[in-house]
Amino acid sequence: MEKKYDYLIVGAGLFGSVFAHEATKAGKKCLVIDKRDHKGGNIYCENVNGINVHKYGAHIFHTSNKEIWEYVNQFAEFNRYTNSPVANYYGEMYNLPFNMNTFYQLWKVKTPEEAKKKINEQVGQHAVLNPANLEEQALSLVGEDIYNKLIKGYTEKQWGRSAKDLPAFIIKRLPLRFTFDNNYFDDKYQGIPVGGYNVIIDKMLEGTEVLLNTDFFQRKDYFTGMAEKVVYTGMIDQYFDYCHGKLEYRSLKFEHEHLDTPNYQGNAVVNYTDSETPFTRIIEHKHFEFGTQHDTIITREYPNEWTDQEEPYYPINDTRNSEVYLLYKDKAAQETNVIFGGRLAEYKYYDMHHVIAHALKKVRTELKQAE
Repeated sequence: MEKKYDYLIVGAGLFGSVFAHEATKAGKKCLVIDKRDHKGGNIYCENVNGINVHKYGAHIFHTSNKEIWEYVNQFAEFNRYTNSPVANYYGEMYNLPFNMNTFYQLWKVKTPEEAKKKINEQVGQHAVLNPANLEEQALSLVGEDIYNKLIKGYTEKQWGRSAKDLPAFIIKRLPLRFTFDNNYFDDKYQGIPVGGYNVIIDKMLEGTEVLLNTDFFQRKDYFTGMAEKVVYTGMIDQYFDYCHGKLEYRSLKFEHEHLDTPNYQGNAVVNYTDSETPFTRIIEHKHFEFGTQHDTIITREYPNEWTDQEEPYYPINDTRNSEVYLLYKDKAAQETNVIFGGRLAEYKYYDMHHVIAHALKKVRTELKQAE
């Protein structure tokens, strides 16, 4: 029986949209389905009073890959936004990432030599050759002041565990910049799409059939039978009916608030690094696009344990979960008519530029093999 579509793409997020765009451009017929009521996955923006609200957390595009930068720029114009978050520790304000501004705010040091001396003194007091946990790792890298004020509380809220119970590999390194530079990313290209990320997704999916509010697993056999191949971007353990057990994630809850003020916090992202504030950060969305509206919208971000009723965000790549994922990865490799891709299908946290690069690699390989 002839199939109606060349590809059924499960998930209208960034990976699925890139794959659909390239396949459609190559003359393939695609159907994209998503259980949500909107396209774009976690980069979806909701326009409220002219402000593009990042509904699933802040997304700042950055890359040093010129090909990827040129690729996304065909879909939208990007502004000059530079990610320069600020940390609030019990009302004390510090610049991030850790740079000369941060060191001056901590210790009033004015030169790189003074800052290095202070850090080395503190690191020397906590040097551990083989750190057994995240706390030991961080103290060995930056010392107690930076750790206690800017890392400990934030990290423990993020993961819902004591830093002493978290594996050391979560913090492989902590970049220290001995310049007065608040640019969080080192990448050559950075910005926010003018008009929000919906502009990009809408253009990527032009000419592709899309069904929203459609749960793949409610009619899995039906949808699978419609296409020659399936591109699956959902949870890999769910695809295989959790036969090897469930993979674990951290999740997030968002509390959006409209405020009758033109400027609430003076920055797009403020991290709350103390242990008592229940949320990890506040996002003020208008600052991503230099908004001049008379009002503003903020979002408080609360990390929490993931359940089946929550959206999975951060894979917990500890020993147990890594071993379980490898079992699913082996099963995925045996599926000749299913392409697995994206953060949930590969149980890996990707930045947006990584998702695009990986999707392009997979779709180009697929299209070449289909010739």
